[in-house]
Amino acid sequence: MPDKNKNLYYLEDLPDYKVASDYHDVRGWDVIDAENRTIGKVTNLLVNKHLERVVYLDVEVDKSLIEIGYKTYQVPASEGVHGFLNEDGDDHLIVPIGMVNLDKEQKKVLTNQINYNTFAKAKRFNSGSAIDRDYEFMLFRHYTSNDAIDLAIIDEEFYNRKEFDNSLNREDTK
Repeated sequence: MPDKNKNLYYLEDLPDYKVASDYHDVRGWDVIDAENRTIGKVTNLLVNKHLERVVYLDVEVDKSLIEIGYKTYQVPASEGVHGFLNEDGDDHLIVPIGMVNLDKEQKKVLTNQINYNTFAKAKRFNSGSAIDRDYEFMLFRHYTSNDAIDLAIIDEEFYNRKEFDNSLNREDTK
């Protein structure tokens, strides 16, 4: 029985979907942060089936990032919210498609809006895990530093934000 609450699907799990010819397929490309440090590699694309478009990159993070941010907290426990810990095997995270630019000549994904420390403190997940709305929402707030965004607004309108403007289009890159 399909999960009606499921919002995101891995492109590789959707046999009827493929990257359109006028978009770059960035799987395998390095991800570089705002400080020109390697974060990891794009391993998959996450699709919102209702919108029929890619909204996130699935990034396998570099081991150095895992070592730096192994025990990370989204919100300090002193604020009454429990922190989270990344566990062994949690080596992936998602990045909103509109928060990256492409360097097609170097085959690199540039995250000029997100720095290394922010990535190191991000909650990660195990490869192939289902991405639930709570994780999506929490990470979006972490990247944007916008605690005012309410979980109730994760719907189709949520993806109309600039953070989800599709940057993989061949016309929009170097």
